[in-house]
Amino acid sequence: MIEELEHPDEESLSEAQRIAEDAEGGSRHLDKGVGKWLIPGIAAVWSIFQLMLPSVILLDSTIVRSIHLTFAIVLVFLTHPMLKKPRKGKLGQYLGAKDRITILDYATAIVAGAAAFYIAFELIMMNVNPGYSGIETRQGRPALRDVVFGVVLTILLLEAARRSLGPALAVVAGIFILYSFTAARMPLAFSFKSVSLTKYISKMTMSTEGIFGVPLYVSANIVFLFVLFGALLDKAGAGKYFVDLAFSLMGRFKGGPAKAAVLASGLTGMVSGSSIANTVTTGTFTIPLMKKVGYPDYKAGAVEVAVSTNGQLMPPIMGAAAFIIAETVNVPYIEVIRAAFIPAVISYIALLYIVHLEASKLGIEGLPKSELPRFFPTLKSGLHFLIPVVFLIVSLVVFRNSPALAAFRAIIAMAILIPLENFWKVYKSEEGLKIGWKGAVRKSLMQIWEALVAGGKNMMGIGVAVAAAGIIVGVVTFGLGGIITEAIEFLAGGNFFLILVITAIASLILGMGLPTTATYIVMAALTAPVILELGVNSGVVFPIIAAHLFVFFFGILADDTPPVGLAAYAAAAIAKSDPIKT
Repeated sequence: MIEELEHPDEESLSEAQRIAEDAEGGSRHLDKGVGKWLIPGIAAVWSIFQLMLPSVILLDSTIVRSIHLTFAIVLVFLTHPMLKKPRKGKLGQYLGAKDRITILDYATAIVAGAAAFYIAFELIMMNVNPGYSGIETRQGRPALRDVVFGVVLTILLLEAARRSLGPALAVVAGIFILYSFTAARMPLAFSFKSVSLTKYISKMTMSTEGIFGVPLYVSANIVFLFVLFGALLDKAGAGKYFVDLAFSLMGRFKGGPAKAAVLASGLTGMVSGSSIANTVTTGTFTIPLMKKVGYPDYKAGAVEVAVSTNGQLMPPIMGAAAFIIAETVNVPYIEVIRAAFIPAVISYIALLYIVHLEASKLGIEGLPKSELPRFFPTLKSGLHFLIPVVFLIVSLVVFRNSPALAAFRAIIAMAILIPLENFWKVYKSEEGLKIGWKGAVRKSLMQIWEALVAGGKNMMGIGVAVAAAGIIVGVVTFGLGGIITEAIEFLAGGNFFLILVITAIASLILGMGLPTTATYIVMAALTAPVILELGVNSGVVFPIIAAHLFVFFFGILADDTPPVGLAAYAAAAIAKSDPIKT
């Protein structure tokens, strides 16, 4: 059985998990103090709040976005120190502290949370007190408090993006902000009318065209529910089941572990919002087995990175970006699935073919049948994991339910299946009898609690990312979009093929270090309109969604691209190989 085969040593596995946790759940690891309970508590409350939106609470969309960002930005400052690593001296140790939450970080979290919640407070006050002169009455002419809260939110949002995602998005957004204020002083070809501080605040922090734009709306109303659904599947053990199922199907063939990795990562990627998490979940099992049958360490890691990244292309979730694509392009969600499904399947077929050729070249055979799980018993053992996934897909594709409703129902189904599974184990197995019925209840509650916490932690980076990316989208609407189009057209000399090459390279560069959703938002604002406009000028006509999927696909590949490539670093930690070579 797979459980008896080689696994990575504890040091390699913990390093890979650390990379994944730093990227998704924060680099602070608290074993004592208030923070040990405060952070999970805030994350779980956030998940519960999001679950109440499609079922119990009816709130204005802008209020929901504001509360969503409040939870995200507070969690980021509590889980990520100012410095990635403690440095020499008392100040360096203080700013990089990972074993405690400093007073400075508590204060920053409170101020940032207040700034993010400000617009919700204003709108709530208007609803409670009809005579209150709220923020909606001051559009275009912000009061002093609007400007103060707007400036504070912008600065701390960029700092939150830097802490949780690295400098890339914060630097790009900062450059765009600076450009919007100084555009009139730029050379003629790159100039447009500079914006004033009041105009910036009115658009970026007082309306739904900047920070609180469509990406944050989709994150708050749809993406969170799918991430929470994925967390429930993970805590219930679905990741291990998908790996076992893949090995029972593919393990005996030539290069079996690599082919199993392709299938397992494809299944996991369908409900995963992160290529890094996908790498650690499936790579823990697949990479050691690939090395066991003869793949070099760096190639074993590279296969896992490639297939885990491809998981972001596979509907129905596509790294949670599918819903933002639908909103941006203004097409039904089912159209995004239809457009993305065939390219995703082709990419996995190509990966299977490549690993087969590599296995033939290296003379690598499959694993003995005696070391593999049997297919039908394995399939039967985890059918309950497939029920909510199939239910979700049928709800979306056949019944055309809204993504939020379909995800909510799938979450409820998982919340019911988790205790049923544990009760069944108690009834059927000797090990279960040792735990007892009370133990099954405790285990079920713990799994659901851990999923609620994981949902909030996994979403904080996405929430901050889409809000920061909203700044870039807002600046583009100030007048930068036309300048970008002209610059790319000039560089390409009107050649449409060169236009595609340039936008692909730009997508790779700008996508480095960003989560899937932020990558797409930036690309959709900067390069997708360029492809569409210049395509028409060149006489090339194609669907709008094709341009958006083009930049999305290349933006995702940034997870594989040195020197950032966090998925490659996670795989390299498990494989004990060079990340750049991987």
